[in-house]
Amino acid sequence: MRITILIACLFITGQAYAGNFQITSTEIAPGKPLTAKQVFNGFGCNGENISPQLSWNNAPTSTKSFAVTVYDPDAPTGSGWWHWVILNIPASVTILNTNAGDPASGVAPKGSAQIRTDFGTAGFGGACPPAGSKPHRYQFRVFALDVDKLDLPADSTAALAGFYLHAHALDTATLEAIYSR
Repeated sequence: MRITILIACLFITGQAYAGNFQITSTEIAPGKPLTAKQVFNGFGCNGENISPQLSWNNAPTSTKSFAVTVYDPDAPTGSGWWHWVILNIPASVTILNTNAGDPASGVAPKGSAQIRTDFGTAGFGGACPPAGSKPHRYQFRVFALDVDKLDLPADSTAALAGFYLHAHALDTATLEAIYSR
């Protein structure tokens, strides 16, 4: 009887997940430095401030929407630094093209919403660690969510969005790059 229950649980779990949820990029690589393209232009940094191309696969089959965040846990703030939060990406979308993080560009998927980062505005804000600090980790994370939409005001904090993302996450996938100056 226990073996039957175990096999049934494994079968159900296998149906809920298509495989290992993964995030990849044609522009950034795990453990490798970001380029000037993904570096902020301001706060003493001189980058292009362009969000990279991101794609993902093997999301849970019950996914209703996606969200993507970029977070620096090494920022000297006591709470890290949120560089990007884009919500309400339709479940049919599995790629963000280069510069989707610029709300004015029109590149982001239709129906998605970008909220305020720790730079104080919506959209992608590139890497800009303090000069001379050790390399900071930049965690590009995609969330597979169990809801079609998170109804958050545009001026919501990234921390509030994070609360709802974790509450509705079916699975997450992370790509971590580094940067120092």
